[in-house]
Amino acid sequence: MKKVLCLVAFSVMLSGCDNSEVGDVSLGMFTMKDIKLNHLVDPIVTGVTCHVASVEADLSFADPSDSAISCRQTGEITPEMIAKIDKSDSGEVVFRKSKSIFFKSMKIRRIYDAKNQTLMYLSYSTKETSGSFKHSLSTVPLWGTKAYQLSPQKS
Repeated sequence: MKKVLCLVAFSVMLSGCDNSEVGDVSLGMFTMKDIKLNHLVDPIVTGVTCHVASVEADLSFADPSDSAISCRQTGEITPEMIAKIDKSDSGEVVFRKSKSIFFKSMKIRRIYDAKNQTLMYLSYSTKETSGSFKHSLSTVPLWGTKAYQLSPQKS
């Protein structure tokens, strides 16, 4: 049990060492909650950057589930990058962040819409809150990139 508590304490300390943070907005001195703004570069489609806003509660065992995501093309997107991604209907998780010691996490999943040649980035909580799973969606069309095809392939 002692090892588990040490591991949890170490994980909490490391969560404060997030180098992707680009902003921090306090929700007031008495709330002990902040909106953290982070950036994420897609590990495969490196020409896409997502910005994620989520509420984090200091001195709490669980952060709120709400988050917002906005993704944009910030660099080149090539056919080779698109060829490497998971094209299944459920896509693949490209980012994960623990939001609680009680197994709640926020995930960002990339899903490819082949028909519309668009990358979709879905941010969601893995634990139901107030009768709802919180989620947010952002899209990045391939139009105008080297990866855009005049006749899209069927997935």
